[in-house]
Amino acid sequence: MNELKELSEVELTQLIDTAQKTLRDRQLGKRKEVINQIKDLAATIGYTVELTEISPEKATGSSRKGSKVPVKYRDPENSKHQWTGRGMQPKWLRELIEQGRTLEEFGV
Repeated sequence: MNELKELSEVELTQLIDTAQKTLRDRQLGKRKEVINQIKDLAATIGYTVELTEISPEKATGSSRKGSKVPVKYRDPENSKHQWTGRGMQPKWLRELIEQGRTLEEFGV
């Protein structure tokens, strides 16, 4: 570790770049190895598998990420008051129901 302290900023940057490239190459090699193992296993039971390359971002990301849930309930007197029907009932709706109104009245 003491050797790192003696390196210049340029040398440290080059070392980091080299380390990152080496890590990417190893990860790619492991992915290819796993894909080949999957294909080999499928072949032993008479199946063929076509696998496309999966990037780490796609593998961990959710396909539902960022999707909007449609509003199911809305206060006709205040358009800012809306609820998707998921999670806890909002305070504005809870108060109106306590006043004797029904949930169905606010359905979109």
